[in-house]
Amino acid sequence: MGLTEDKIKQFEEKKSRLLTMGGEAMIRKQHDLKKLTARERLDLFYDKGTFQEIQLFVKHRSTLFGLGDKEINADGVVTGFGKVNGRTVFAAAQDFTSAGGSLGEMHAKKIWKAMDLAVDARKPFVALNDSGGARIQEGVPALDGYAGIFYRNSIASGYIPQITAIMGPTAGGAVYSPALTDWVFMVKGSSYMYITGPDVIKAVIGEEVTHDELGGAVAHASKSGVCHVVTESDEDCIARIKDLLSYLPDSCHSPVPVAACTDSADRECPELDKIIPDKPTRGYDMKKVVAAIADNGIMFEPHELWAKNMLVAFIRVMGQTVGVIANNSRNDAGVLDTKASDKASRFIRFCDAFNIPLLTFADVPGYMPGTNQEWSGIISHGAKLLHAYSEATVPKLTVVTRKDYGGAYIGMCSKYLGADYVMAWPSAEIAVMGAEGACNIVYRRQISAAEDPVSRRRELVCSYEEQFNNPYFAAGMGIIEEIIAPRETRKRVIAVLDALKDKKQVRIEKKHNNIPL
Repeated sequence: MGLTEDKIKQFEEKKSRLLTMGGEAMIRKQHDLKKLTARERLDLFYDKGTFQEIQLFVKHRSTLFGLGDKEINADGVVTGFGKVNGRTVFAAAQDFTSAGGSLGEMHAKKIWKAMDLAVDARKPFVALNDSGGARIQEGVPALDGYAGIFYRNSIASGYIPQITAIMGPTAGGAVYSPALTDWVFMVKGSSYMYITGPDVIKAVIGEEVTHDELGGAVAHASKSGVCHVVTESDEDCIARIKDLLSYLPDSCHSPVPVAACTDSADRECPELDKIIPDKPTRGYDMKKVVAAIADNGIMFEPHELWAKNMLVAFIRVMGQTVGVIANNSRNDAGVLDTKASDKASRFIRFCDAFNIPLLTFADVPGYMPGTNQEWSGIISHGAKLLHAYSEATVPKLTVVTRKDYGGAYIGMCSKYLGADYVMAWPSAEIAVMGAEGACNIVYRRQISAAEDPVSRRRELVCSYEEQFNNPYFAAGMGIIEEIIAPRETRKRVIAVLDALKDKKQVRIEKKHNNIPL
């Protein structure tokens, strides 16, 4: 055997050993937990045969606490790039079978390298997290490893899409990288994330809680809003990430992908003519409105379980990605509150960063009243929504379907908050407030002085409704561009988006905005 052949054999043996990660027993244990290994996840994620691993041979250099004699294959994380539905994506997948996927100095530097390449190449970055946390034996270098990831998350924000999948434990400092990325996916039953675990909570404050109750997928999707998408399994999680990526550009400098469209630009939506209930106090499902507008009725809805009074979703309109923000009157009458404002604001800023047009459906009676909301900072949270819409330079369309009252009317992308084009259905009610409340203020003296206050009040309410509970007053002042039949909404949205597709706006030069966080 020649020298070269001998070297090749040694190389192949070393590579084969590293590819085994934590070994058969640990892989079997991972499977028993209904979890895939890092390499299995990446095999599912990438188009067959396209994954290129980087820094396979990196290893830790710590000698403390017995680590000097311990070999950790690939240092517990697999990094690289490949094609996802034909498009290049970079990724880092922690492997719990190898030293619990714990993050040490070199483990972190492998992730840094993948992130740096993603930024330089202007391609999305995806993290598949499954780790016991910082490698305690390495001490401060492990913490510095997290800091370097957080720094890169922040630098890459708004430049390339960043997605995190929580596919196992993620605790302590490890939770901040997911929170810094754009989208967080979690797997029901096998993933959790929290700052401090159940044992510490019990010891410090005496509260008893399970891992899943504290930081499981459903808890973070419905209570904290940290999780955007709940998935049923590792396989489902990866499929949903691939679906989301299909809506997104590679970077803020890349064109937004246009999918092949089998729907029609001339399709009307007759079901929308009947969707608004006869009684103004009754709700309806705004998701049906959005689905009617979308190509083939398909939408990708993040944050489905959190702040349900606000709907955000990605749809396609003639193959073009569009970001939708809409009040959903089926939940809390579609009012704006702190959570709904945060949910919409974050989504708007993401879409604007990546040149995705915004389509807003307004049906909002106002802001949620009460001490709880005031003391929770509804003023500053509501201001985020105003800031996000005003800051956005992408095409902005607003459709008023029913109620659009007061400050909430402004907050849902009114004309003078920056909407390029506002349309209204004949059922639209655009006013400072509803007829009952307005008459109680405007006509207080006339009502109290009347011989029959109840009848007089009823008359004045009817008069107010005739004047303001329709879109014609606003249309007459040019505050809305046109009144349309609901069935024509898709056709009109397509026409306006096409007209505005080359929109360019340049803001005044400055370092950055100071959004009211």
